[in-house]
Parts: sequence; C-alpha cells; structure tokens
Amino acid sequence: MIRRRNRLQRNAVGLFQGVFQSLGQVAPAADIAILLVASFSIAGPETVLSVIFGWLIYALWMITPYQFSKYKSNAGSYYAYASSATEKGKFGPITAFSFMYYDITGAAFGILGLSSFIFLLSPEITRIPFVWILFAAAFTGYIIAVTYFGIKPSLGYNAIAGLAEVLFLLIGAIIIIIRVGPGNSVLPFTISKSTGIGFSAIMFGAVFSILDFTGSGVVTTVSEEIREPKRNIGRSIIYAIVLTAISIIPATYALTVGWGVHNIASFATTSDAGLVVFSRYLGPVGLVLLIIFTVNSYLTNGVSKATAVSRWWYSAASDGVVFPRKLSHIHPKYKSPANAIIAWALGSFFLDVVMGILYGPENAAFILEAGTGISIILVHILANTSLTFFTRRIGEFKLLTHGIAPAVATAIGLVVIYFTISDVVSRWLSTPSAVNDAYFASLIVTMAWIIIGGLAVTAYYSRKRPGTLESAGEFDVEGSEARSNPAD
Repeated sequence: MIRRRNRLQRNAVGLFQGVFQSLGQVAPAADIAILLVASFSIAGPETVLSVIFGWLIYALWMITPYQFSKYKSNAGSYYAYASSATEKGKFGPITAFSFMYYDITGAAFGILGLSSFIFLLSPEITRIPFVWILFAAAFTGYIIAVTYFGIKPSLGYNAIAGLAEVLFLLIGAIIIIIRVGPGNSVLPFTISKSTGIGFSAIMFGAVFSILDFTGSGVVTTVSEEIREPKRNIGRSIIYAIVLTAISIIPATYALTVGWGVHNIASFATTSDAGLVVFSRYLGPVGLVLLIIFTVNSYLTNGVSKATAVSRWWYSAASDGVVFPRKLSHIHPKYKSPANAIIAWALGSFFLDVVMGILYGPENAAFILEAGTGISIILVHILANTSLTFFTRRIGEFKLLTHGIAPAVATAIGLVVIYFTISDVVSRWLSTPSAVNDAYFASLIVTMAWIIIGGLAVTAYYSRKRPGTLESAGEFDVEGSEARSNPAD
C-alpha cells in the first residue's frame, strides 16, 4: 500500500526553470574562476581534453535519470528510483544513506567555497579571526530564506541568472580566443609527448573535471512540481548537459591559450588564475563581471542544492525511510518542504564551521568535497543498477539503454573511484601533513558511512520494517504507480 503524502505544488515551474535547477548545481562560473586548478595541475595544456572526457563521462551517467524520468515522477530522485527497483525495495536505504552523505558534505562547496573566494579577492580579510563564519552564516541564511518561500521565486531567479552566466562565459571565451590570435593552438586537443602529459594523466584530470559537471541530474527532484514531468524532466537534463558544455569547455580552452600553452604549469600554482586571464583580455569590466557571476554561481548552487536536497529528503521521510516523518512537512502557504530545508542547511553549516575551524575554510572545503565525489558516484552506480532491475520489473527492459549503457557507466564510475582513492592514499603515504591526514580520514569516514552504515540501515529495514521498504519510492505524482512482476 502506498502511503498518502503531503503534496508539493503541482505545475509550479516549467521547462526553463527545470533546466537551470540543474545548471545552478553545476555553477560554471565558479569552475572557471578558481575550481579548474586541480585539473590544470594534472593535465597541464591538455586540460581541455580532460574537461571534454569528464563531460562525456557525466553525460553517460545522465542516461539513467533520463530513462527513469520516463517512468516515474517522484521528488525522491535517485532514492525513489532505487527503492522501486525491486518489490522488496532493498536498494532504497543504502542509496538514501549515500545520497545524504553527498548532501551534507557537498554543502561545503557553497558555504565554505564562497568564503574562500571572498578571501581570495581580499586577502586582508583573513587577518580578522573567524570572519569567514559570518560569510558562511549569511550564505546559509540566504539559501534558507530563498527556498523556504517556495519554488517559484527561487528557480525563477536561478533561471534568469543562470542564462546570463552561460552567455557571459561563452562570449567572454570567444573574445579571449580572438584576442589571443597567433597564441591559439591545436596542442590542447592533442596527446603530445612534447608536453610530457600522457593519456593516463588526461584521464586522471578527467576525474576532477567530472565534479565540474556534477548536478545536471538534480532536476529529477522537482518531478512533482514541474509541468509534464515525464516529458520535461528528460528534456531539462539534455538541455542542462548541453549548456554545461557550452559554458565550460570553450572557457577552459580560452584559459589555456590566454595564460599561454607553454607557460601553463604556472597556472596551477596561481589560485586566481581564471580571474587573471579574464582581467588580462577583458579588462576591469570582464574581471568585475566574472567576480559577480562567480559569487552568483555559489548563490545559485546553494539555492539549487537546497531545493534538491529538501525534495528528496521530504520524499524519503514521507516513505518513512531513514528520515523522521517531521521532514515530510509541507509549508501550508509556500508549499515548500520547510523542515527539510532548515534541517539540511543548519546541519551542513555546523559541520562546515567545525571543519573550517580545524583546517581553514579553503582546505576544509576540499577535504569535505573528497567524500562528496565518492558518495555521489556510488549513488549513480546504485541508480544504474536500479534502472536495469526496474525496467525488468515493469516489463520495459531494453538491452542497450537499460542494460549496456548503465553497466558501462557503472564501470567508469568504479574506475573514477579507484583513481580518487589511489590519489588520496598515495599523498597520505608520500607527503605526511595535517591536511593529507584529513583527506585520508575523510576517505575512511566516507567509505564507513556508505558501506557499513548503508548495509546496517538496509538490514534494519529489511528485518524490522519490510513493509516500509515494499512501498518506498512507489509514489508517482501523475498517478502511474510502478507495475510489478514477481521477479524480485
């Protein structure tokens, strides 16, 4: 039996807002301004290839939410997909646990990342003890306020600001490329022995580049509020993936040639290299606009993330899985999952402040993001497996799209996890430091949370509350509940 639930507002947003719900999570201006440094430090002048491979890999991962969106309109997103994959719903709790870890640690991107960016712009601010906590608190308060008052104003702002951000990055990249003139080169698109960068380094750089595109599938969390969800969710994913490529790939090439292909080694040692290139070729106006859009990237990322997290927490809480029922409360006036918004934002703020005090806001952001990357990849792997099970369950299985494609995506995800773990462990062994110790500890906590915690909570529900799992994830806002076959 499927439990009745408090309802989110039907038909509150359309395709345009759906696209930028996803793009807001990607935050392309922040990637270009400061976050591509890790990829440049590994892939050097061929970083644009790493970014292209990263985009292709993430686009492959988007096949699963695109396919699921045709069959299920549930704000639970990956959690709901996994829960309904089998009649006994055993994939649900571990997916929820992994997804929750991603949500809590991933908030550091905005809460701590924005503080770090402000410090970068004005280093003298760092002399004021713990002033970054004020920035983090202001950011947290902003995303609570914007999302608390409903989805229409929050995603309406995201859509307008996001479109302006894409256009600015694309136009800015074109201007830089034109002004570089003879400095343009095909070298960034080739695997050249002359640079000392091999294919393995390019693919390792792609591991970090994947994180630059993470978030394109979060539009699935507004499935219960978007018009014609089974049509518009899939279209939103496709359009968002295309727009991320348009905004990030040309700009990455522009940064490469704008800095100088043969001088690119120094790019990775300059924390504000993206700002430097835009200032050099676009002048003070270009610099100011990039700063504005970067701050806006953090803000829209926070709004998009709060919107996504609160919806799927609300869905899981409505099912009685992992979260308390109180988080399924819908505000009677604004139709937002208000309790879930506040719980996530305050919990993440507390974690980020503690980590920021221990390691500084910038290092803390990167330490927490290490666990974020692993956890979201595991969520995708669980979703890929769920797609195969779910389509077999409802008699819609197609070998290519529901079998081979998700299997390949899972294999790539495992490779990415291997490179990530290998890098963290090798740095911990070869270069002992407090920060590398923290990275290693973050890795251990992540794996323990997901594997031990996830399996434990799955065992609990399977033994103590099997009826809860059987109905979890079955809700469909359009009334087409999952058909089941006795194949579980």
